[in-house]
Amino acid sequence: MIFVFPGQGSQKVGMGKDIYDNFSSAKDVFQEVNDTISFDLSKLIFEGTEEELKRTENTQPALMTVSIAFLEVMKKEYEFNLSERVKFFAGHSLGEYTALCAAGSLSLRDTARILRIRGKAMAEAYPIGGAMAAILGLEIDQVEEIVREACSDTAKVQIANDNSVGQVVVSGHEEAVKKASEIASNCGARRAVMLPVSGPFHSELMQPAAEVLKDVLADVEFKAPSKPVIANVTAKAETENFKDLLLNQITGRVRWRESILYAESKGVSKCIEIGAGRVLTGLVKRISPSIELMNVNSLESLEQIKGL
Repeated sequence: MIFVFPGQGSQKVGMGKDIYDNFSSAKDVFQEVNDTISFDLSKLIFEGTEEELKRTENTQPALMTVSIAFLEVMKKEYEFNLSERVKFFAGHSLGEYTALCAAGSLSLRDTARILRIRGKAMAEAYPIGGAMAAILGLEIDQVEEIVREACSDTAKVQIANDNSVGQVVVSGHEEAVKKASEIASNCGARRAVMLPVSGPFHSELMQPAAEVLKDVLADVEFKAPSKPVIANVTAKAETENFKDLLLNQITGRVRWRESILYAESKGVSKCIEIGAGRVLTGLVKRISPSIELMNVNSLESLEQIKGL
């Protein structure tokens, strides 16, 4: 079994409110995050606007908080034993921090503090002139060739996310991203869609954010995880060197398709997505149709845990 945790794009106002209202273990998670970042994130999550919630410095700790709240309810209210049942943890982009928290490698306080700073640093790293686009319907090798062709001496683009079969996201200078999208369309892509993001995430243009994160992570203690975490940048199970892996992730590729294939190759037959939305469930279904899927994203869905 693998537990996976969502990244940006899965958020919505009101997420986690049902478990917050029903379980003290969930409420404690929200309160600890509020105290850590000196901000009423709970109120923003439950009562704020979509515009406020999708600001990167809010989205990142918010999604993590909701996922960890569900996880704590599973452990304390439903007596779900992670160390016995889970083989790997993994998360998409910011979700990797949630995975490290779930595995006991990062404390909740450190995770919340890091993600608040990470989100702000990513939004500010390259606020003008960067872009991202989703290329749908082409193989990863085809997109590799397209980004090479789209780059120039002054404008760069690279693959940011290898999300699933036929879904690849590119990131970089707006000029190069648009050129890559145009080439992809001419090469038979089903669609090439510019994404409404606040920066060219997972590209070399995020290097200023990586410098900020390097300073933040310098004093953070990473403990040995209870179970391995499949890292975005290696698509393999990792038990150490998380500082380097997380720094590389800021400017490097999220190798999600390969991560799920790796888990499957190691005998994983069940995937549970913990937290808001169902984005990762959809990706896993396309990558590995034989893997059994489950979502824990509502009070009602928690009842499934009794049958595991």
